[in-house]
Amino acid sequence: MSRAYRHNLNGSALAPGAQQLEIDDVALRFGGVRALKGVSLDVRQGEIHAIIGPNGAGKTSLLNCISGVYRPQEGAIRLHGGDGQVRELTSARPHRIARWGIARSFQNIELFKHISVLDNLMLGRHVHMRHSVFTSALFFGPARAQEIAHRELVEEVVDFLEIQAVRHAHVGSLPYGVQKRVEVGRALCLQPGVLLLDEPMAGMNTEEKEDMARFILDVNDLAGVTVVLIEHDMEVVMDISDRVSVLDFGSKITTGVPDEVQADPRVIEAYLGEEVA
Repeated sequence: MSRAYRHNLNGSALAPGAQQLEIDDVALRFGGVRALKGVSLDVRQGEIHAIIGPNGAGKTSLLNCISGVYRPQEGAIRLHGGDGQVRELTSARPHRIARWGIARSFQNIELFKHISVLDNLMLGRHVHMRHSVFTSALFFGPARAQEIAHRELVEEVVDFLEIQAVRHAHVGSLPYGVQKRVEVGRALCLQPGVLLLDEPMAGMNTEEKEDMARFILDVNDLAGVTVVLIEHDMEVVMDISDRVSVLDFGSKITTGVPDEVQADPRVIEAYLGEEVA
C-alpha cells in the first residue's frame, strides 16, 4: 500500500506490539442464553490475531460487540489510540466506532449487489466525507475535490486487491470469491487501524484462499493494519496468525502463539469433543 493510503491511518502512531484493543471481562446474554462469559483478551498493534473455536463458541458475537452491533451487559471494550486517548467502545454507536478506525467484513456478504464495485467501495469512505449533502449533490468546489481524493484512494484499494477488471461491474454478477474480496476492500477503504474479518475465506476454493491470505498479510505488513480474524481453516490460521485466542461455549480457553495453541489439550478437547489424556 502506498504512502497515500498509510497517511493518517487510524491507530498507526501506536508502537508496534502496544496494546490497541482491550477486551475486559465481557459478558453477553440473549435472554437465558449466555453467548459470552467473561471474555478477556488484548490485541496488539500490528499483529494478526485469530479467534477460533467450534460453531456457536461466540466468535461472531465478540466481533459484534467490538463493532457496536451488540452491547454487552458486563465488561468493557477499549480502543487505545496513537493520540494517547482510550476510547470506550462498549456504549458507542457503530458509526462512531467506524470513525475511530475499526472496520469489519461479515460472515455473510453484506454488499449492495445492484450497484458497481466502485460504488460499494466508495461507501467505505462515508465516515471521512465532510461536506453537506447539498454541496455534494451540486458537485462543485470542495465537494468535487473531496470526491476526487476519495476516488483516488478507492482506486488504490482496487489495484491492491487486483479487481481492476471488474471495477464497473455490478457486484451481484461477480463470482462468490470476488464478492468476498470486494467486501474486504470496502472495509479497507475506511482506512482502519483495526480490521475485523469474519470468515473471509468461507466458501472459497484453494486458490482463492491463497489470494485472500496474501492480501491479509500484505495489508498487515505494508499498511500496518491490525487484523482480528475469525476463520475455520486451521491451516490458514496457523500459517498467518501471530497469536490465536480460542473460545468455547462463550468462554476463552487460551491465547498464545499458533504452535502453543495447537498443542493445548483444552483446545484439542474443544474441537474433538472428548477429553485428552
